[in-house]
Amino acid sequence: MQTIAPRCGARSGAAARFGITPGSGRLLLVVAVFLGALLATAAPVSAHAALTGSDPKQGAVVDTAPARVSLTFSEKVAMSDGSVRVLDPAGKRVDTGKTTDLGSNTYGVPLHKGLPDGTFTVAYQVVSADSHPISGAYTFSVGAPSDTKVALPDQEVGGGFVGGLYGFARYLSYAGFILVVGGAAFVLGCWPRGAGVRPVQRLVVSGWVTLTASTLVMLLLRAPYTGSGKIADAFDMAKLGDVLQTKTGAALVSRLLLLAAAALFIAVLFGAYEKRTDPKERKDLTFGLAVGGGVVAVGLGATWAMAEHASTGIQAGLAMPVDVVHLLAVAAWLGGLAALVVALYFGPSMEAGAVRRFSRVAFCSVVALAATGLYQSWRQVGSWSALTGTRYGQLLLIKVGLVAVLVGIAWISRRWTGRIAGQAGDMAPEAAAAAVVEKRAEKHAGAKRVEKKPVTVPAGGAGTDAKRSAQLARQQAAMSTAREKRIRDADPNRSGLRRSVLAEAGVAVVLLAVTTILTSTEPGRTEEEAAASKTAAAAQRSGPLTLKIPFDTGSDDGKGTVQLDLDPGRTGSNEMHIFVKRPNGSAFDIPEVKVSFTLKSKDVGPLPVAPDHIATGHWSASGVQIPMAGNWKVALTVRTSDIDQVTVNKNVQIG
Repeated sequence: MQTIAPRCGARSGAAARFGITPGSGRLLLVVAVFLGALLATAAPVSAHAALTGSDPKQGAVVDTAPARVSLTFSEKVAMSDGSVRVLDPAGKRVDTGKTTDLGSNTYGVPLHKGLPDGTFTVAYQVVSADSHPISGAYTFSVGAPSDTKVALPDQEVGGGFVGGLYGFARYLSYAGFILVVGGAAFVLGCWPRGAGVRPVQRLVVSGWVTLTASTLVMLLLRAPYTGSGKIADAFDMAKLGDVLQTKTGAALVSRLLLLAAAALFIAVLFGAYEKRTDPKERKDLTFGLAVGGGVVAVGLGATWAMAEHASTGIQAGLAMPVDVVHLLAVAAWLGGLAALVVALYFGPSMEAGAVRRFSRVAFCSVVALAATGLYQSWRQVGSWSALTGTRYGQLLLIKVGLVAVLVGIAWISRRWTGRIAGQAGDMAPEAAAAAVVEKRAEKHAGAKRVEKKPVTVPAGGAGTDAKRSAQLARQQAAMSTAREKRIRDADPNRSGLRRSVLAEAGVAVVLLAVTTILTSTEPGRTEEEAAASKTAAAAQRSGPLTLKIPFDTGSDDGKGTVQLDLDPGRTGSNEMHIFVKRPNGSAFDIPEVKVSFTLKSKDVGPLPVAPDHIATGHWSASGVQIPMAGNWKVALTVRTSDIDQVTVNKNVQIG
């Protein structure tokens, strides 16, 4: 990242101190330009299942109780016994609790026999194939709608404190993966001498610790995250055992096993490898570490690809290896960049060849990210209409705009970088290296002179003298560091670079926030497919509507059937006919019939309709307006005498 390399080089007032020439600085600028895009794509895009159909349908009123309830989702889901609950109007469970996979992403649960009339509630809580929990509920009625005592929890599954903690651990796991894989790859492939640099070692080890700790937290939180949402369930061994039987649980355990192998790799890289001096032995060990580390890195990447969004949807067989390549490219680029920054800030002088090698790795990573990112975007969005007409697509456009802003800020940073490089350009790399050596020799001589200064030895003897000399040396080093910092901060070019980099980081923070929201948003392709399924189902229900509802006012001659015909049964103007018949099928002339339409979901109605009596047992009304499509409640009031009347209700889809 060019905004980083010269900035670090300015610590000594010249980029040449680190062996970074203006040419290599320009190569690092590529990393700065694409850093925002990398941050935007570092977090995976999550797919989510959606309920696309049910039997009985939502809001339907059926004459007899069904033998089972079936649910159809947009993709395969993980469902256990008890994942679907059917509750009667009193809140009592009426399902057997045994779910069955009926094929074509449809799942069913049988119901007990002898169910009463009234409104039933279907509540489901499942885990989509990409490991995200989903839940929901809907109602249907048998005979006629009724009041229900069912109370569903307000908190959505996967939310609350446990959901936030799980999400935080999930993103920490990605950060740890990037640091441990990218940092180790940078040392092994770009800067072998970095194996002995303590700050680089700490970076890689901290990445391993972060990934291991976050994986353990995710494994413990998996049960409450997909279930009750109670933190206490994280320590329920029975539920932990159930988690281990799932695809996600197996992936997390596999990741922990691979991290054990990664620990051995890190120990060898920063131990035996760093100490090898024989060129042939070092070359052989490099090859072995590259092969072993590559296998472990691919395995770690596969634990995400095989358990999350890449494992479901279209072309899953291709999407999973593409996702692994995407993750490895992110790690090689961003993790290598982190190691480079740490080395330039806190490590010894770095040769220009290491920067050039990393620039080639960064370029290859950009190519891989562009190809895999384009494929993933097509797979998740699917169409131009989804890009502009869904929340997922709109967030994606916002993210692209933020990347464009980030590129503009990077261009400003490049101007400051050019000025700093111009200041350092008066000194050739060889002369800069000689100056560094001379300066170090002077510091060493100064330290020797400090040690040779006469020191009054107190009663403690030689041990106290050694402690005093060490203390003076530390004080001199601290003063030298403070003096270099004052000189560095006084440079106006560096101050300008600092401001531009700060702005760049600020935009990156916003970009990450948008990306975080994006990962929890239903992809455009899934949203459009679910909407299309619902539209098709609604279209099948559209058309001339006929309702037959029995009634009983309680009087001696108060029983019969009322039939309502609505044509064309769509939004807009409709013609309505009502026929009232006795139990024997003959026309029943009663004093009054009234009708009203209510759409509770939109707070519309009741819309009263007073039909005209045109013949024995026959009423009609023209121009009955249905303002919008939806699940309407039709209420028919039948009066059979001056004091005997009843209102019967039925929910129907109109439009």
